[in-house]
Amino acid sequence: MSPTNQHMFLRSDKTPLGRWWWTVDHWLLGAVGILLVTGVLLSFGSSPAAAARMHVTFPFHFAIRQCVFALLGASILIGVSMLSARGVKRAAFFIYLASIAVMIALPFIGHEAKGANRWLQVAGFTLQPSEFMKPALLVLVSWMFSEGQKGEGVPGVSIAFVLYFLAVGLLLIQPDVGQTVLITVAFGAAFWMAGVPLSWITGLAVAAVTGLGSTYFIFPHVASRVNRFLQPEHADTHQVTKAAEAIANGGLFGKGPGEGVMKTGVPDVHTDFIYSMAAEEYGLIFSLTLIAVFGVLVVRGLYKSMRLSDPFEQVAAASLFVLLGQQAFINLAVNLNLIPTKGMTLPFISYGGSSVLAMGLTMGMALALTRRRPGAYLPAEGLARAGAFA
Repeated sequence: MSPTNQHMFLRSDKTPLGRWWWTVDHWLLGAVGILLVTGVLLSFGSSPAAAARMHVTFPFHFAIRQCVFALLGASILIGVSMLSARGVKRAAFFIYLASIAVMIALPFIGHEAKGANRWLQVAGFTLQPSEFMKPALLVLVSWMFSEGQKGEGVPGVSIAFVLYFLAVGLLLIQPDVGQTVLITVAFGAAFWMAGVPLSWITGLAVAAVTGLGSTYFIFPHVASRVNRFLQPEHADTHQVTKAAEAIANGGLFGKGPGEGVMKTGVPDVHTDFIYSMAAEEYGLIFSLTLIAVFGVLVVRGLYKSMRLSDPFEQVAAASLFVLLGQQAFINLAVNLNLIPTKGMTLPFISYGGSSVLAMGLTMGMALALTRRRPGAYLPAEGLARAGAFA
């Protein structure tokens, strides 16, 4: 290692990169790094089958693109994680405005696929603005909740609900019920962690359950997926059946890299069902280890969030980790046939530019908020701060 590189990692290093390295949580950073590398490695196993199915000449087309997405996602994560809490607020504000503007324009300029209009095609790249809207929304509503609690006349809770309902309304127009569920649960978590009265939480929960139930009657594709889940004997369950077979066939140590057969018969194996392919080729131990990495990321992230002394930073960071954990849970539950199918990517693992870049943004914001700064953390005995997690 050169003297320059040695100096970069000295605790006395006062450069922006040096300060970042010694203040960011290395466990969280390492967990994200493991997921990114795993996603790239798995993409090399799923790419040939996906390329053949989509009539792409180069078999590793999707793997190379995933490498690019991973590098860009890591760059976004590092860059955003260097921001101050104020910088995170500003970034969230502009990202939310830009995402909402694009979502408003999607009915007119968007790209429709599988009966939904959620994407914008730019220079051969398909962008899903709602992916970037999610972390920005959570940071903004956490900011508004904290401002409202200061008692200085700022209608923070009202503004937070306006931001939330605007996002939900645009998601349902697409329609995208899965993303609506994601941000609703994360928004509810932020609402609860902000210390609002229990009656408000109960009211929000009832409204959310009622709204989710109504989607069964409003959106035919939701009803179809629920019916297939409840009555599989009367419906086409090809993907979930193949996923279950792949997980079972993998055994403890898997059939070996590239030896799985599921990827040749499931269209979305490189995106929504990448976990099943991994279980088939690398086995139960590998797949459980992958789940454990997600568990470490979420649990440690929530622990770090709980110790933050600033109400905004505490709620915003925790809700971002809830968002990641919830998305991972939904994807894994679909692969294990525990819930109805939903096109939800596995964070940092599934193929997809919008997903990887947006998750880089999400974890970049979370890492920025949980960095060690003077006065940022309560002492270990101060976790039960009055008003926190009421």
